[in-house]
Amino acid sequence: MSLPREMTVVEIAAPGGPEQLRTAVRPVPQPGENEVLVRVQAAGVNRPDVMQRQGRYPPPPGASDLPGMEIAGEIAALGPKVSGLSVGEKIAALLPGGGYAGYALVAAPLAMPIPKGLNMVEAAAIPETFLTVWTNLFERGRCKAGDVVLVHGGTSGIGTAAIQLATAWGASVYATAGTEKKARACEALGAVRGIDYKTEDFVEVIRTATKGYGVDITLDMVAGSYVQRNLDIAAVEGRVVTISLLGGARAEINVGMILVKRLTLTGSTLRSRTVAQKAAVADAVRENVWPLIESGKVRPVIFKTFPLAEASEAHRLMESSDHIGKIVLTV
Repeated sequence: MSLPREMTVVEIAAPGGPEQLRTAVRPVPQPGENEVLVRVQAAGVNRPDVMQRQGRYPPPPGASDLPGMEIAGEIAALGPKVSGLSVGEKIAALLPGGGYAGYALVAAPLAMPIPKGLNMVEAAAIPETFLTVWTNLFERGRCKAGDVVLVHGGTSGIGTAAIQLATAWGASVYATAGTEKKARACEALGAVRGIDYKTEDFVEVIRTATKGYGVDITLDMVAGSYVQRNLDIAAVEGRVVTISLLGGARAEINVGMILVKRLTLTGSTLRSRTVAQKAAVADAVRENVWPLIESGKVRPVIFKTFPLAEASEAHRLMESSDHIGKIVLTV
């Protein structure tokens, strides 16, 4: 496969609004020792891309300055020390940046075979989203059958994946969302109850529904004022896992509640981890989640696709929060 010398990319002209995303032409990069070059066919849009565009989430050292943390496509070239992968192979991949482009460099251990039955758009919606859910809900949160799980932001890409995975695992899931329609969409994905946080108090709804038991694991992308409420509704030995700070990074909490209920308050990000750490998560996802996807029990929820050149429109949609599921760019 002969490679072009140049490719179209979407770059961030300056920190700011969606209009700061612009198309440009850059050289096609060459894969390093343990990298593969992928011809991108689809790229997932994620909240960290928006934060990077705003100037609030710089890429880790050595990563591409282009946004885009998950892609699907075809391997176009192999680095000198890569084994077990071949040119022409179709893969989904997690990357620290660079996905909004015609070609992207991927660390070989993070190139994953596409689950059977998925198209490229669906495959691009998996890596960042499902790896984030797995490492936080299952590894840090220790989700198991019979647990009561609360997912904030239930109709986000993360939320739609978390509801389906926890339900498939045998947990009872409650999910918050910003409208009545979105609350019902959470239930359609498997939630016992979707909660419209604008008209209902999730603490009271869950306290009533669980007869005072509470929540074993909360997956929280809000933080801020939600932190104490998460502790309020946590069951004894409950785990609260924070994955984003949409409501702010600071909270005032009653630490005594952590002691009395023996709670775990934890959280993580994926982007800054080493390739080896991410690869361990990817291996666990392939082992535990791929069979659920291939059997049809779990599917990435695609809300809308945009051509790469319309990335700014994709970001406007994400910031409007009018979507249910994933937004994907097609290349």
